[in-house]
Parts: sequence; C-alpha cells; structure tokens
Amino acid sequence: MARLYVLLFLVQIVLAVCALISCLSADEEKVKALPRMIWVLIILFFPLVGSIAWFLVGRERPAGTAGVTGTTRPAAPAARRPLAPDDDPEFLASLDERSRRED
Repeated sequence: MARLYVLLFLVQIVLAVCALISCLSADEEKVKALPRMIWVLIILFFPLVGSIAWFLVGRERPAGTAGVTGTTRPAAPAARRPLAPDDDPEFLASLDERSRRED
C-alpha cells in the first residue's frame, strides 16, 4: 500500500512539473482565464488540482484537438511551402527567366 502512495505522489509531482513548464513556456496570448503568475501560484500551492485546471482551462488548446464537449476544431490551413528549391514554381520560373536573359 505504501508503494501505491509513493507512486501516486510521484505522478502528482511529475504532473505539477509538466504543468509549470507548460505554463511558464506558453505565450502570453495563449494563457486563458487568469494571469500567468496566478496560474503558477495555483499549480504550486495545489499541485494536483492546479495542474489539472491548467491543462483543462488555463491554456489554449492546439487546433484540431478535442475539447470538453468532444468536438474538434478544424485546423487552420497551414501555408504549405515547398520542401526543396526545385519544387518551388517561383524558383523554377526565376531560373527560366535567368537562362533566357543569358542566351
């Protein structure tokens, strides 16, 4: 039984550390409901409840993740950039233009 308490204590500490790192590294506009320093104090003084509250309420979820209702927000269309210069139509057009000028 003592091992279970030690395991639960360690899980609580790991959760609190992850919540603190997440809170302190989040952009200011991604922190919701309360100021960042209040969240840090809540996580420090109430590690289990504060950590869970931070992950559920305090931060903005990434696009496309399920919320409390189970619905997903559509992900914002990301501007796809070519992986290599030879896949970029603008780069290929500039090469064609340069080769025409040199001829």
